[in-house]
Amino acid sequence: MSLSEAQFERYARHLILDEVGEQGQARLMASRVLVVGAGGLGSPLLLYLAAAGVGTLGIVDDDTVDLSNLQRQIVHPTSRIGASKVESARQTLAEINPEVAVETHAVRLDAANAAVLVRRYDLIADGSDNFATRYLLNDVCYAERRTLVGAALSPFEGQLSTFKAYLGPPHPCYRCLFREAPPPDLVPRCETAGILGAVAGVIGTLQATEVLKELLGLGDSLSGQLLIYDALRAGFHKIKVPRDPDCPTCGR
Repeated sequence: MSLSEAQFERYARHLILDEVGEQGQARLMASRVLVVGAGGLGSPLLLYLAAAGVGTLGIVDDDTVDLSNLQRQIVHPTSRIGASKVESARQTLAEINPEVAVETHAVRLDAANAAVLVRRYDLIADGSDNFATRYLLNDVCYAERRTLVGAALSPFEGQLSTFKAYLGPPHPCYRCLFREAPPPDLVPRCETAGILGAVAGVIGTLQATEVLKELLGLGDSLSGQLLIYDALRAGFHKIKVPRDPDCPTCGR
């Protein structure tokens, strides 16, 4: 893929990186990434992937923009309250980088459509806010041999990891880390627990970085590690995640 003069200028700061260069930028422009959720995590994730020139971005979300979203879901402006989140995000990304193709899926990811959607993309980024979707994506990505970069938020914390158990040991999957979902009353949702909006920005931006690293084959993957950010203590730490030989998804 040859770059146009405008593309050379747009991606100049990528092109001068020895680790990226023209070949890496061309790889990004040929990549297809599915982002599940156009909310607190999906917003910075989508903005940075579009700015980086990822060729095709798929967005899955069946929700509409609400005033209470705007404190953290920065892909949506006030003028689009009431609009479909995927359409609102598409319009914003078109302003950021009109060269990126945006495929909108205004549906809720479920067992009936997950495999069909996942199969269409090279890499999946999970910005969902519920355990049912996380476990579904984990199992489908394993079956379809797709790398999954997943993140989650709590009021002042965030966590991030990459899952590619389809490559075999020692790579774990999400169920190796969390075999079963905790009881609903132990993990309150954002509507009841609240969240410091900028925490979503920190984790979503880190998630975008890991997606770009995986697409480019750069640096150390987060596969086998859980990165945890504590905003109140201004600290990061990592936890090793071993592959579980008895995992119901990847241990069979």
